[in-house]
This record gives sequence, structure tokens and C-alpha cells, in this order.
Amino acid sequence: MPEKSVREMGELERLHHSLAARVFHAVMMGAAILGLVALLIGLGAYAYAMANQFIGESFGLARSTNAVLEKALDVEPLVMEVMDRYRSLSEEERNTMGEESYNEFFSGIEEREDYQTLRAILKIFLDSSDVNDVYLGVYDPDTKALVYICDPDDSEEYGFLPGEWEELEERELNKFITWDGEGKLHDTSNTDAYGWMCTSGMPVAISDKTVHCFVLSDITLSEIAGSLKHFILQYAVAIIIATVLLGVILTRHMKKNLVQPINAIAGAAEQYVADRKNGVEDTDHFTRLNIRTGDEIENLSLVFADMEKDLAEYEEHLTTITAEKERIGTELALATRLQADMLPNIFPAFPERVEFDIFAMMEPAKEVGGDFYDFFLIDDDHLGMVMADVSGKGVPAALFMMATKIILANLAMVGRSPKEVLEGANNAICANNREEMFVTVWFGILELSTGKVTAANAGHEYPVLKPAGGNYELYKDKHGFVIGSMEGLKYQQYELLLTPGARLFLYTDGVPEATNAENQMFGTERMLETLNAHAGASPEEALQAVRKAVSDFVGGAPQFDDLTMLCLEYKGPEKG
Repeated sequence: MPEKSVREMGELERLHHSLAARVFHAVMMGAAILGLVALLIGLGAYAYAMANQFIGESFGLARSTNAVLEKALDVEPLVMEVMDRYRSLSEEERNTMGEESYNEFFSGIEEREDYQTLRAILKIFLDSSDVNDVYLGVYDPDTKALVYICDPDDSEEYGFLPGEWEELEERELNKFITWDGEGKLHDTSNTDAYGWMCTSGMPVAISDKTVHCFVLSDITLSEIAGSLKHFILQYAVAIIIATVLLGVILTRHMKKNLVQPINAIAGAAEQYVADRKNGVEDTDHFTRLNIRTGDEIENLSLVFADMEKDLAEYEEHLTTITAEKERIGTELALATRLQADMLPNIFPAFPERVEFDIFAMMEPAKEVGGDFYDFFLIDDDHLGMVMADVSGKGVPAALFMMATKIILANLAMVGRSPKEVLEGANNAICANNREEMFVTVWFGILELSTGKVTAANAGHEYPVLKPAGGNYELYKDKHGFVIGSMEGLKYQQYELLLTPGARLFLYTDGVPEATNAENQMFGTERMLETLNAHAGASPEEALQAVRKAVSDFVGGAPQFDDLTMLCLEYKGPEKG
């Protein structure tokens, strides 16, 4: 892969790494491999045919020579004379072959008239053929040797005198003496003296069945190698020419049907980008290409053409959607401010009252939330307090929250008890609740002159109490059913007595159920530990401490639920 991007390359580098160049290289490589395979196959077929031809020629020569000998000369006396002398030799004497003493054992053989006639006939056949040698020999199983009877080869290196012998492989010996007359009798071997050589033969009829006499014809494979060289040269030139022509033709075809259309699509894309930057509203960059290759390239150009038109339509819609999104964002921001303004958010809330200190806070999980708190003076001696959690999140929950807050405050201001407030709110909400939303509510009324709290719980979290000089602890009050689920529900109320210095802590489930990245919840125990660690702090400081503890615990995990808390400290009646 090139280290530079295509836009960083010069003209020659782009040409070298271009798709056209790669197509050419791939085609040439494929054509070269195809040509090499064809060459190997052709070479193998040619070598096989040539080998068969030479074997056939060698075997045919041996057969023709044998046929002439059968009519022209009786070779049996000569053969038996040589073999009788050979078999009379000891192993030690046979191993002296090539020395003068060994040749004396066969003296007089070459002067025989039948030997001279045999040699002349063999010489004629040798000179008139392309084989390396034609000779008469005997395969002797006892000594595993080929004993030469007559060899017309005049060379000192390869010619053999009568009685001289060559050691044989068991394979070649058995093949010749057990031949059944079928096919072409031959054997191919590789020796140090002759290299690769094929010996073909035709048996000569001898009355002594222990003497296996053959007219033999040798042909070395160097003859085939020479023929193969000429064939390879011609074939290789033809393959190279065919490869180059094939590569050029296929490259031109691929360039016309692949490279040029792709370059045209790339050029249209660049022009499209340039026109969009310059504000030119043209949607026909790809349509004008008019590519008609009938394959995936044509389909690609059509896809780009459709995409260009779709993008133009999308940009028109996007402008409208962006404006709409900005409008919705503005309205959500306004809704967030309106929700915040509906909750008591000025502290100290009642600076002229010395009987209590109160602080509350709410952080929605989205722009607007469903949790809410509320506190208000019902009269000079009674303070109403609300902590609620609406099902769901976002705008629907915020609207439901506002309606619930107004209903609760209105019912409390007419002097109803906490249980009556919850019952009235439940019936009012159930009368028109097609979305089947619900809300958990803790509602209490503090009598400022005595510290008595009358409260009722509609499925909300347990309140937390801290007696004067004591620790924050859960107060497990009796829960009624949530508001908004079923009309006609009844709720129970209970009473608490706050002494000067006592505190009441209210919260929604967003505090104990705050979850960190390991999916662990903050929990009620951590909440109580944090409150007790700041037991002497003011209500505002206590809430800030809990908020920080939750934030540290959650870390970078997203806020899942609204976080709402309220803390009241009762200081006792005003001293007159």
C-alpha cells in the first residue's frame, strides 16, 4: 500500500498506483500464470509424446533387426560359444573385465565369420537410425549381468567386446526375461555412465532356455532434451506474444468498462462538492454521466444520481427541521425555566419566620422532569410540605407534575387533612387520566406552634427523621397506593412530633437509585451515612453534601432519574 494519499501524489505516482495500472498488472500476472500453466501442460504432453515416439522407434528397430537376423544368420552357435566361456569364468576372473587377460578368454570370437556377419548387419541398422546403439546381448540371471555378444559401436568409451558385461538392476533383468510379448519391451534407467537412457529389446530364439538372448537398442533421453529445447523456445515465444496481446486486450476492455466509468463518477463527485461550496444548485452531476455498462458500475452511477437528488431534498427538509428543532429547543428551555419558577426556589423561603428553616432542590434528568417538591404556609401556624415523583420523564411528566402540584396545593389551602388532600387529588386526577400516568406523593402539615406533623404517604419513599441531638434514620410509615391509578382510594395519616432541633428529610427515588458505570446503586445506606456525616450542617449544606456524594459515586455515568430533596429543621415556636 502507498504511504501517501492519492491527493499527495504526483502525476507519475498517481499513474503508477492508478486503478488502470493495477488492472494491467493483474491481467498480465493472470495471463502470465495462465501461459506458464499452458507451457507446463504442453511441455509435459510434448515430452510424453516424444518419449513414446523414441521408445517406439527404438523397439521397432530391435524388432526389425531381429527379423533380419532370423532370416539371414543363425546366431545361436555364436551366442552359446560366448556364454559357455563366460559361465566357465570364476567371479574373480569376471571381475578382471577390461584387462588383457580377460579378453584372452574370448579370443578368436571376433575372427569368426558369423560374428563378422552379425556385426555388419547390426552396423547397418545402427548407421541408418537415430538410436545410440544396436547390439546383441544376453541377460544372465545367475550373475545379474548383461553379457555382450556383439556390439557394432566403434567408440572406446561405449563399445563392448564379446564377453564383456554390465551389472543390471533386478528390475530391468526381470522385466526382460519375463516379458510375455505384449506391448513394447523397454526399460528406462538413470546411470552415471549414460545418464537417462531407454533400452528396448526383442528376444532371439535360442534352444537353451537358460540363455535369454535379445537384440537390444539404446536411445538416450538427451535426444528428447534437444527436441524439447527447440519446442520450449518456440512455445515460450508463442506464449509471451499471446500473453502480451491478451493483457493489452483485457486491459483496454477493463479500462473502458471499469476504470473510465469510475473516474467519471469520481470527477462528478468532486464537481458536486465544488458546486455545493459555491452555492450552485445543480442536481444533475451524476445523471449527465449517462453510463451504460449494464453492470454494477452503471448501478453505482444511478445510485449516486438518486443520492444527489435525495440530498437536495434532504437539505430543504433539513433547513425546516433545523428551524423547528431550534424552536423546540427554545420552548424546552422556556419550559425548564417555567418548571423551576413553579417550585419554591428563593431561599431563605420565609426569612421572617423563626420557627423553622427549610431548603429544597430538584435536578431533572432531561430538560424538564417529573419530580417536584413544594412547601407553603396554609395559615400562620401550618406549613404544608410535598415531595412527589411522577411516572415517566420529560415534557409529559412535567405537565402531569404541574397539574398535580396545583391540585395538591388547592386542596391543602382549603383546610383539608393530609389524607383528605391525597384522596381528593387521586379522584381529581383519575377523572381525566387517559394516559394512565400516576404519581407517588408524601404530603405533610407541620403545626409550627407545637412541632406536630400530620402526614400521609401515597406510595412514596420513607421519610428520614433526625431527632434533636440524634442521627438521621428512616421512618417507615404506612404507604397507601399511588395517586392516579384507581378512583375512590382511601389513605391513612399519621402524626410525628418534632422537638426543637429535629429535622425532616424528604427525597425521591432518584437519590438511592442513582447508578454508576458498574451498574451499582447509591442506596439508602450511603444516603444516611452522608446525612449523619453532616449532622450539624444546615438544611442547605446537608442537601449539598448528599448531592456531592451522589455525583462522586455516579462519576461519568449519565443521570438516569430526576434528583429531588427537601430538608426542614424545626426550631420551635417563636418566643414572645
